[in-house]
Amino acid sequence: MNENGGGKEQTLSSKDKNISSYADASSDAFRHDEFPVVGIGASAGGLAALEDFFSAVPADTSMGIAFVVVQHMSPDHKSMLSEIIRRFTKMQIFDVKDGMGVRPDCVYIIPPSHDMIIMDGILHLTEPAEARGHRMPIDSFFHSLASDKHGWAIGVVLSGTGSDGTAGVRTIKAEGGMIMAQSPESSDYNGMPLSVIDTGLVDYILEPAEMPAQLRDYISQMYVSQKSDEKPRPTHKIEDAMQMIFNELLVKTGHDFSQYKQKTLDRRIRRRMVVNNIKRMEGYAHYLQQKPEEVQALFRDILINVTNFFRNPRAFEVLQEKVVPKLFEDRSPGTEVRIWVVGCSTGEEAYSIGILIHEHMEKSKQNFKVQIFATDIDSRTIERARKGVYPGSISSDISPERLEHFFTHDPKANTYTIQNNIREMIIFSEQDVIKDPPFSKLDLISCRNLLIYMNKEMQKKLIPMFHYSLNPGGFLFLGSSESIGEFSMLFDTLDRQSKLYQSKDVNGDYRHSMGKFFPSPVGIENPPRVSDKHTSGKRLQMRELAERKLLQQYAPAGALINERGDILYLHGRTGLYLEMAPGEPAHNILKMAREGLRPALTTALSKAMISKEQVTRSGVRVRTNGNFTTVNLTLRPVGESIDQKLFMVTFDVPPESGQNHGQVTEESIVENISEEDESVSALKEELRTMEEYLRASNEELEVSNEELRSSNEEMQSMNEELQSTNEELETSREELQSVNEELSTVNNELQAKVAELSEANEDMNNLLASTGVGIVFVDNQLRIQRFTPAVTKVLNLIPSDVGRPIEHTVSNFTDYDNLIPDIKSVLDSLTPKEVEVHTISGEWYTVKMRPYRTNKNTIEGVVITFLKQTEILRRLAAVVSDSTDAVTLLDKEGHILAWNPMAEKMYGWSEADALKMNASRMVPEDKKEEFLDTMKKLGKGEIPEPYKTQRVAKDGRILDVWVIATSLVNEDGEMYSIATTEREIESHDRQKDNNRAKPQ
Repeated sequence: MNENGGGKEQTLSSKDKNISSYADASSDAFRHDEFPVVGIGASAGGLAALEDFFSAVPADTSMGIAFVVVQHMSPDHKSMLSEIIRRFTKMQIFDVKDGMGVRPDCVYIIPPSHDMIIMDGILHLTEPAEARGHRMPIDSFFHSLASDKHGWAIGVVLSGTGSDGTAGVRTIKAEGGMIMAQSPESSDYNGMPLSVIDTGLVDYILEPAEMPAQLRDYISQMYVSQKSDEKPRPTHKIEDAMQMIFNELLVKTGHDFSQYKQKTLDRRIRRRMVVNNIKRMEGYAHYLQQKPEEVQALFRDILINVTNFFRNPRAFEVLQEKVVPKLFEDRSPGTEVRIWVVGCSTGEEAYSIGILIHEHMEKSKQNFKVQIFATDIDSRTIERARKGVYPGSISSDISPERLEHFFTHDPKANTYTIQNNIREMIIFSEQDVIKDPPFSKLDLISCRNLLIYMNKEMQKKLIPMFHYSLNPGGFLFLGSSESIGEFSMLFDTLDRQSKLYQSKDVNGDYRHSMGKFFPSPVGIENPPRVSDKHTSGKRLQMRELAERKLLQQYAPAGALINERGDILYLHGRTGLYLEMAPGEPAHNILKMAREGLRPALTTALSKAMISKEQVTRSGVRVRTNGNFTTVNLTLRPVGESIDQKLFMVTFDVPPESGQNHGQVTEESIVENISEEDESVSALKEELRTMEEYLRASNEELEVSNEELRSSNEEMQSMNEELQSTNEELETSREELQSVNEELSTVNNELQAKVAELSEANEDMNNLLASTGVGIVFVDNQLRIQRFTPAVTKVLNLIPSDVGRPIEHTVSNFTDYDNLIPDIKSVLDSLTPKEVEVHTISGEWYTVKMRPYRTNKNTIEGVVITFLKQTEILRRLAAVVSDSTDAVTLLDKEGHILAWNPMAEKMYGWSEADALKMNASRMVPEDKKEEFLDTMKKLGKGEIPEPYKTQRVAKDGRILDVWVIATSLVNEDGEMYSIATTEREIESHDRQKDNNRAKPQ
């Protein structure tokens, strides 16, 4: 297989071999029933998709996969889904019963009016959590499937409306599972597939008929991957490949994942390798270099987070009781509550905290400004969080009272939208907590289930950083599997089980010494490169390590900025000089500059841009946490990039000058005068700086005015565009009107078709009634489907009996009680049956029962006809029945249609057995040709003379018989059957001359 991707060159036979090996060895390779389980979610239009899917499952290969179908069903009707799917697959089909175990190569169907989960390989049925129309059974099953099967969980989303399955897909991906979605263009209803595809988490978008083959490939590769993991690999090769992957992520996304836990990353990377049919990690690293879109796919896989409202409810209850009230204690009017939610994902946690804050202010009748900064590394999830729109499944996490108070429900789409009173509290922003400056002066930090993905070194940097960002006495809220570790000197434990901690007020010296814990700088301009050889790679790593440590220890704090002041890169501990400004987060150094720094920084940047030379501002006093720090500010041009000028800003702390304590001397007086002159000079320099700052501010104001004039022109242009949009909307309205008219036409056509079918049905009823023959149609359950008026003479039927079992009717027969058993016999054997019956009115009827076969060659019931016999026909039938000769009736192919009692006595076969036979069975081998010649003559309309021949009895005896055969023709002169009269020649007659008189 090509390691750089592809893998399509693999032959089908080798895939089958892998699948077969997997299925045969599953008990060894995947202990504890570790086989894949595919959850298939479908709704409207799902029946056709399921038909296509299971029709494509190979019938001759054991895939070793269990399939669980979760279809939206009406609770008012019995499901026929299992019978329908059974037509398209040879796998065993089960309607799920509570407690049913899951086995490979079987299909399990959810019953109506139930939700379903899987736990330890056992399916459990539960009562629906929501009312009809708001249920999310697919999400419910997918959540449990991910928890039970982890990497062997596979989710398939087929045609349907709404968004059921979307939340469950996130859970499956978080556990390392795989997702397939039906292509929207092949879906009858594309709501569910589109909703899942919009998450960016779908591995394969296919038509249903293409899915089984891709499933087989995926499972085969997973099995190969499991086996290859068991083989020892050179550690340095894996490390080099991982470093290459980290570099690609760093260059393409700007984020460094080298400080995440290795095992977590390894699982996500190997899953992407399986999806792309790549065996070795080195091959995948090269594949990333060739396929930028795969870098984004890996990025999304790594960042998958499972979140929901009020996750871990007890922890939020403790937060509400012990923390939220303290945020407002002794707070001065006009101050604001500042909260930071780190790794907010799609926003549920941030909104949950916002709801608790709002509830407390309503209850205590307080009104403070609250700012919740919600940040995440993934811009896609930030966009979703900003919208604040969530599926109906959140009703299982939020009380009805909160849903009504804080959300707006859209019944049509079954979604909930967060209301403005909560939304306005929260500012969502893209931020990487590893490299970007933290927020400051915070009252609460919520960082739940992020630290568990970081290695120990990064955790040791983040915990002190959180302490630095919090006000003294502020609170830290961690995930259930996280803790503050060795930093108990920074935090008091408020609630150990809920992972709530309170910041201690440590002295300034200790806070200053925490710089070594701050995140190391991350740049993307010169990512480390991996040598082709392990030794050189290791040497490079050692050099980089030494350089990094030297820079951290001796280089001043600094920032790389462009001419607008946007921060492109940070180095060292810049928190003393820069902080996040209130409001919408921005990474502009002028906006982030602390008190006292901004004037000097503004003028220095303006001068550096004009002179293109180094600019220094010495003795700048910067206020940090109430104290002033003196710093020397330097701006150095570092050359121009392709599209912008760049400057390096450094903050150098000047060495503290000592003081001489002794007698006042003439020299000291002169020195003091000199110091005073220096102070005056410093004040003049500061005044000059302020003048430059004001001049620069005026220039900026003029630029702003020019920008406002430009914005006004843009607004006028936008107004014209809006006018154009209105015209387009009017055109769209007219197009919709046209569509409505087309739909009306289609509706009329359908009504006409219904009328035609109704007329055809009436014609059929009239035709059947005009024959005068009693006919009854029953289905496979013996329910009456249709009958003709003539049948009421023998069966007491009325129109309302349609749909009732025929066994509930009363007949007029005097000597026939086997109607129901005979009908069942015809259904079981598919053999026609004919009997004669006598009614209480003295009439005779021939009852014929035949299977009802449809155009699709399926048996849908039985057709029963009642033919009234005339007196002549009845007497003729009596003659045949009482005849001392064997009388038979054959069709053109020789199949026996009638068989009188004498034939039964002479040959030994009962009437029931004979009606299943061909007459050729009674002809000895040496008489076969004679028999065929006679049949041909009769078929041509010729009537042969009576002749002597032989027949074979049931017990094997050879009988000498006289045969008289004649053909029966219809009104058109066409032969449709053959009648024979056969008489056995007695033993004493066999000795006489063959020319004796023949029987008449």
